[in-house]
Amino acid sequence: MKVKNLIYALLIIAIVGFIGYRVLSNKSKNEESKKFGDKDSPTIVTGIVLKTATFDNNLSLSGSIDANEQIEIRSEVSGIVEGIYFTEGTYVNKGQVLFKVNDIELKAQLRQASTKEGLTAENERRAKLLLQKEAISQEEFDVARADHASAQAQTQLIKAQIAKTAVKAPFSGKIGLRSISPGTYITPTILVAKLVNTGKLKITFSIPEKYATQVRSGSVIDFTVSGSTKIYKAKIYAIEPEVEVATRTLQIRAIAENTDGKLLPGTFADVKLPLDIIKDAIVVPSEAIIPVKDGKKVFISNMGKAKEIMVEATTRTDASILILSGLKAGDTLITSGVMSLKNDSPIQLKIK
Repeated sequence: MKVKNLIYALLIIAIVGFIGYRVLSNKSKNEESKKFGDKDSPTIVTGIVLKTATFDNNLSLSGSIDANEQIEIRSEVSGIVEGIYFTEGTYVNKGQVLFKVNDIELKAQLRQASTKEGLTAENERRAKLLLQKEAISQEEFDVARADHASAQAQTQLIKAQIAKTAVKAPFSGKIGLRSISPGTYITPTILVAKLVNTGKLKITFSIPEKYATQVRSGSVIDFTVSGSTKIYKAKIYAIEPEVEVATRTLQIRAIAENTDGKLLPGTFADVKLPLDIIKDAIVVPSEAIIPVKDGKKVFISNMGKAKEIMVEATTRTDASILILSGLKAGDTLITSGVMSLKNDSPIQLKIK
């Protein structure tokens, strides 16, 4: 009996000890939670009070630089190249002879055609006199006149072919590397060289269709190229009359002076296109914006809690972004710690 009572006593002591241990353990955890903060403690954040400002709306785009004029130099006639009159990589003037194709055979054909033309001219003259004397019919005179006209056309054709043997520059510019030498048998399929006018350059770029009404011919844009910090300027001179359906963009072309020759066709340009200046604009720091599935959101401070606001944002600079809707002047925007916030989370706000 005594043993049985002893066992009961030990069990009671063990149970009481376990309960006491659990109570002390929970108390310790609560104290630790209070010390380091739990999910209900306010999150320390920083924010700014929004104010309106004038926003110089610039659109950053990528564009390509093309030569103002560019062609492939080829010969229109076949033959042996008898002379090359340009130096690779140099500037040539409009009308300058670049190379000459041998025209000995064409000149021989021209003499033959000229002789025939003279003969048919004399036959036409005689036929006209005979027609006046009614010695021949009108039909015979018409044949003589047609022969003369045909001979004249043949002479003009050969002269045109001879003129094509001297290939001239259609405009001034820099000529590239040649692929022929004197003595080469050339045909119209052979590329001789490329001629590029780099005194002026075209900058071609596309903008989203929603900005189409804000772009005007004559506007000046800024652009830079890779490897240089210099800012160049170009003037818009042409706008595509329709939006590209596949990309929903509008193509624009500007022209820039390249007097120093430092800009090269074929390179890319970082374009800054000025749009309409917006007054009373709401501009916020980029770090305050949180991309979500349905758009973009921010958090503002509302009575000690974070309030989630969906916003419509548009043009951005390196550090800020323009807000079209969702925020107003006077709102306290949370700018740091936003990724850890939820709607109605308690916050401790510090104003910048």
